[in-house]
Amino acid sequence: MEHYPRVCVMGEDVGHYGGSYKVTKDLAKKFGDLRVLDTPIAENSFTGMAIGAAMTGIRPVVEGMNMGFLLLAFNQISDNCGMLHYTSGGQFTIPTVIRGPGGVGRQPGAEHSQMLEFYFQSIPGIQMVACSTPYNAKGLMKAAIRSENPVVLFELVLLYNLKERIPDEMRYHVMQAAKTLVNKGYDPEVIDIRSLKPFDLYTIGNSVKKTHRVLIVEECMRTGGIGASLTAAINENFRYYLDTPIVCLSSKDVPAPYAGTLEEWTVVQPPQIVTAVEQLCEL
Repeated sequence: MEHYPRVCVMGEDVGHYGGSYKVTKDLAKKFGDLRVLDTPIAENSFTGMAIGAAMTGIRPVVEGMNMGFLLLAFNQISDNCGMLHYTSGGQFTIPTVIRGPGGVGRQPGAEHSQMLEFYFQSIPGIQMVACSTPYNAKGLMKAAIRSENPVVLFELVLLYNLKERIPDEMRYHVMQAAKTLVNKGYDPEVIDIRSLKPFDLYTIGNSVKKTHRVLIVEECMRTGGIGASLTAAINENFRYYLDTPIVCLSSKDVPAPYAGTLEEWTVVQPPQIVTAVEQLCEL
């Protein structure tokens, strides 16, 4: 915001309160109420306002208090944010960032724990990215703000307030399983996919050609998740390099429970990843 005067932030409690998770802490003091806008509890309204501002050259960053609330703005994100560049014949660009938290780990309950990547992946005209560490969260945010395209940035609640690795998020589960597999004599290759749309098929393809096996691990629900789309993309582009069918481990198709032990049960755990790799290598 210091380098780009046209960048503004808007959302519920993003101003003087600093956001639900303090992501925008002190921004209002530094940049003022015109660039850090507290909005009413009306996601469709302030998302539409951001899209209109983007059409005039502003670069809005929209915060959803959690990703589930942004379903209330789905019409604006789909019909306007994603399509206006096309329907205007290229007369308008929509350099808008829409971001917010989701995922399990803090027992926020079913509504606030939703991972909604699969809802947004079918919208033409938008890019989707997901951060997995504080470091790449910063890089993805900077790249998203500079992009001329609308970008939806998915954040995990377990990234907040932490400086290094996250004790329970999916990337950490995979890395923990990878260490176990190395100790057992395996040589796993882990790809941390940050761009959910489009996929980085160059990096993925090189890995498939090297390992000839693919295990996808995600926190999205299994039915209609990002893993299903990635499986299709790999099969379409690299099926002749595969020695085994692709295996996808996803969260269960149930609302996230409030109880911590049940919450853990709904998402993939490291022992499941280790077992899946061992079974893949036996095929």
